[in-house]
Amino acid sequence: MSAATPRIVYLNGDYLPEAEARVSIFDRGFLMADGVYEVTSVLGGKLLDFAGHFVRLNRSLSELDMPPLSMTEAELLAIHRALVEKNAITDGMVYLQVTRGNPGDRSFEFPDPATPLTVVLFTQSKPGLADNPQARTGLRVISIPDIRWHRRDIKTVQLLYPSMGKMMAKKAGVDDAWFVEDGFVTEGTSNNAYIVKNGKIITRHLTNDILHGITRAAVLRFAREAQMEVEERAFTLDEAKAADEAFITSASAFVLPVVEIDGVAIGAGEPGRVVPRLREIYLEESRKSAV
Repeated sequence: MSAATPRIVYLNGDYLPEAEARVSIFDRGFLMADGVYEVTSVLGGKLLDFAGHFVRLNRSLSELDMPPLSMTEAELLAIHRALVEKNAITDGMVYLQVTRGNPGDRSFEFPDPATPLTVVLFTQSKPGLADNPQARTGLRVISIPDIRWHRRDIKTVQLLYPSMGKMMAKKAGVDDAWFVEDGFVTEGTSNNAYIVKNGKIITRHLTNDILHGITRAAVLRFAREAQMEVEERAFTLDEAKAADEAFITSASAFVLPVVEIDGVAIGAGEPGRVVPRLREIYLEESRKSAV
């Protein structure tokens, strides 16, 4: 899409040029960060793991006592596909945000449940998304205290501290940050965290302390199908630094190796054998099931 071609976004039933899309200043997403979101990757014009994202979206809405979407999975998929087509997206992402809507004024109390939700979708073009050079070089991360609220399993739009974590990493001259709580790694600023020790993949088990990653679920399923050993438990920062390999997963990064934590090289300080293979398997299998 050229600079002269306006990006088309979706807002509450309408497809609009992005400059024409308007949301009220009284929308609770703006005033209270009262909303949830999903990001679905696009490769070759097709959506990856869409069904999983739809299920998690509805779970997030339910956990915040928000009404369910008024559209079916098929209808929401059609909107995603329409935006991919209208914006000529080959590789990239479709971002979806749902807020509790505009009650007409500011109040801490939830509005009448009949208040319409605000539903926004937009695309981001990322040519060559699957050919990330960091898959070959690996990421360097720092550890920072995890001071977020304890419902990290809900994918809310309240991303202030993760944004601060990204900036802490940038200031330190590295790629990202891993959150640490009581000595244990929870997750990355926008991804799930893993280590590999003696061929075993170790990642924190699912609780309210981490996001229930859609890519995480797929990667672990593919790993088990490939006869790789997986252990879901909390691991310490010291364990991570002594690991043979480390990596992250997310919808937009897929699988990326981590080669340094707090200045300590992981393994040989370069991507090992397990993580590149996992990335290869994930991309291959996800392309097969993309819609």
